[in-house]
Amino acid sequence: MQPSSDINRLIEIMAALRSPETGCGWDLDQTFETIVPFTIEEAYEVADAVARRDIADLKDELGDLLLQVVFQARIAEETGLFDFGGVVEAITQKMIRRHPHVFGKAQGLSPEEVKALWARIKAEESAEKAAARRASGGVDGAAAEAPEMSLLSAVPLALPGLTRAVKLQAKASTVGFDWNDARLVMAKIREETNEIEAALDAADSGAVAEEIGDLLFTIANLARHMRTDPEAAIRSANSKFERRFQFIEKALMREGKALGDATLAEMDALWTEAKHREKQNGG
Repeated sequence: MQPSSDINRLIEIMAALRSPETGCGWDLDQTFETIVPFTIEEAYEVADAVARRDIADLKDELGDLLLQVVFQARIAEETGLFDFGGVVEAITQKMIRRHPHVFGKAQGLSPEEVKALWARIKAEESAEKAAARRASGGVDGAAAEAPEMSLLSAVPLALPGLTRAVKLQAKASTVGFDWNDARLVMAKIREETNEIEAALDAADSGAVAEEIGDLLFTIANLARHMRTDPEAAIRSANSKFERRFQFIEKALMREGKALGDATLAEMDALWTEAKHREKQNGG
């Protein structure tokens, strides 16, 4: 089998890998559930390639992410649920439906009107999906009580915590449940840090964990108000920490000193030097 730019070749390769007679044992063992962690990982690797501006790597990572879609679609096709064509049809229908200002009669809308229209269409879609689930008794057809509908019901539970926090807050803001000034969010952050300190003073580990959660939720809210992706911000902070810590490691290695032998004061001094060098270099 030869490589190709035709999506059908990728679909054929996935079918061959899942063939009971001649396929790959690992691929044959996979299910919807076991593939999900890989799908999430590949999405993060796409984000990482974008953050590093590595275009060659981005092309590869987008291919890896596309493979996850083809993999899930193949599993569904084998059980008669849907196929890759159904996935493509579903997303094309959705994009056409959500852009009546491009593909329909709702022409000449302002950016704010487009945003409001998008939100209304998504809300209608969510209501339709919920009604369909109630009618079918669940995905597998088993009788199940549908969860109570809420404005927040459409926010997936599987999202990363900070991303889900932002989406929950954004949903609530559509009905006016929001601060109108980022400084009010800063005041809430100070309030949450005070509550963490009080929980520490009380030696209440459960309360400390809860208050840390509240603080993270509020920080995500600040990021939303400042139009900053908190996941991207923490990835950037992680990279910065890695970079500066590796500077410490290399500096100690040049001195012939192991990490475990250096004092905290020595490492702090090297950390400060790393920060100073980054500022000099515009980092």
